[in-house]
Parts: sequence; structure tokens; C-alpha cells
Amino acid sequence: MSSDGSLKELVVFMAKSLVDYPEQVEVTEMQGEQTTVYELKVSKEDLGKIIGKQGRTARSLRTILNAASTKLRKRSVLEIIE
Repeated sequence: MSSDGSLKELVVFMAKSLVDYPEQVEVTEMQGEQTTVYELKVSKEDLGKIIGKQGRTARSLRTILNAASTKLRKRSVLEIIE
């Protein structure tokens, strides 16, 4: 992993692996001064799969993204758009 693009690809890969409609997965990358925000959009039917029971899956996705970001000395946030 060398660039921010690879973090976006990581989010796309994780999301597509979890959902029933991978073609509807959209990730938007917004660069801030210090933090990059990744907005994840999935189909309505897949929203529950991405969030998981009590938000566990969403928390896990954020943890993985954080670990990858830290390795690249970046800050990033994952937002799930309904």
C-alpha cells in the first residue's frame, strides 16, 4: 500500500465482500487538511449487512481502515451513508 487510493480500494473490497449487491457499492473519497473521509454507499437491502448487529461490522471495517491508515501515517474516517 503506497497511496490513499489503496485505502479507497480497501474499503471497496471489504464492502463488496460483505454485500449481496456488490455492483451498488460506491466509495467517495474526500480529502481534508488532515483527515480523509471515505463515504460508503450500498443498496438499501445491504445496509444491515454493512452495519451488522449492534454496529459490530461497521466498527470492524473502521478498525481495519484505521490500522491501514496508521501504517501509511494518514488519518481516515469511514462514514456509512444511508
